[in-house]
Amino acid sequence: MARADFQLEEAEDGARLTLTGDWTTTSLGRTGKRLETALEGRKVSRLNLDDLQRFDTAGALALVQGGAAGLSDGHWTSRPEAGRIYALVERLERQSAPPRRKPDAFTRTFSKIGHGVHDFAAEATRSLAFLGRLIAATGTALKHPGRIRWAAWVSQAERAGLDALPIVMVTNFFIGAVVAFLGVDLLTQFGAGVFAVQLIGVSVLREFAVVITAVLLAGRSASAFAAEVGSMRMNQEIDAMQVMGVNAFQALVIPRLAALLIMLPLLTFAAMIAGLFGGLLVTWSSLNLGPAFFMQRLQDDPNMFQHAMVGLSKAPVFALVVAAIGCRQGMAVAGDVESLGRRVTAAVVQAIFAIIFLDAVFALIYLELNL
Repeated sequence: MARADFQLEEAEDGARLTLTGDWTTTSLGRTGKRLETALEGRKVSRLNLDDLQRFDTAGALALVQGGAAGLSDGHWTSRPEAGRIYALVERLERQSAPPRRKPDAFTRTFSKIGHGVHDFAAEATRSLAFLGRLIAATGTALKHPGRIRWAAWVSQAERAGLDALPIVMVTNFFIGAVVAFLGVDLLTQFGAGVFAVQLIGVSVLREFAVVITAVLLAGRSASAFAAEVGSMRMNQEIDAMQVMGVNAFQALVIPRLAALLIMLPLLTFAAMIAGLFGGLLVTWSSLNLGPAFFMQRLQDDPNMFQHAMVGLSKAPVFALVVAAIGCRQGMAVAGDVESLGRRVTAAVVQAIFAIIFLDAVFALIYLELNL
């Protein structure tokens, strides 16, 4: 059974439509919709049926509704039996259905906005339901610590934390170096190159270390959580766990949440060290400010410890968001691979957006608190 397909070529008097494969009920899929999109505003003048195999009323209906209506018997000379089926369906469709009115641009735009609002509201409702189940599962785990799967916690902490340490430190090392390059170049013009040390310390400790680490884990761990839980959802393993009396949230979600909650602050601290080291090397090579001077400048600033605590305070919140979004999207996977791909993509995008949004909220809060 060959899947139905088509090719469309421009001709002098219109479009040349080539039909291939089986244009039958079981082989059409979404070919009719694709044909409608391809033929929008165009007229079929020639029909090539050399590669057409089986053809039934469903294939004929797809042609008629896709915009290839009004074809004469002359188009079907190589396959007269298919032409008779087409003529019957085309006549019945013309007599039974009124001509389709294509919505104007305003209607299509308004429809897209409406669908977007509906999808957003549905996604928000499902997310709140997931949050409620997560809170209940967390309360159950705290109430019955003997049921906690410590082996799963350790395994997830190793995969989400220790395995991510190299990429986190390397990335933040280069971020610190870039900030140092920009600070040295700008401040040297005003004769204040020595203050590049404070610029590096504030930017790395307060913002870049925690945000870059959380974004890396959003791309690394949130996608992994969505893929792992989603594949189990596709294979009905989660349904089997529920039949056996195993709480899926206790077995799958809580260990991943706890692993990120523990490891993200530690990774953030390592990222701070790597970022400062990158800035130290740049200031040492560009300004001849040695490591001892660099560290002394950081220690002499009374607010530097406060900046580090501000950065570390964001890490648990980012960890909760990244883990919850990844597991939430994994739990929402349907029974096909396409759904898995969409949910993995949504997990990464939503996690990164949430990190940036929460970082802005933290900035406003700490600004009001003068921290």
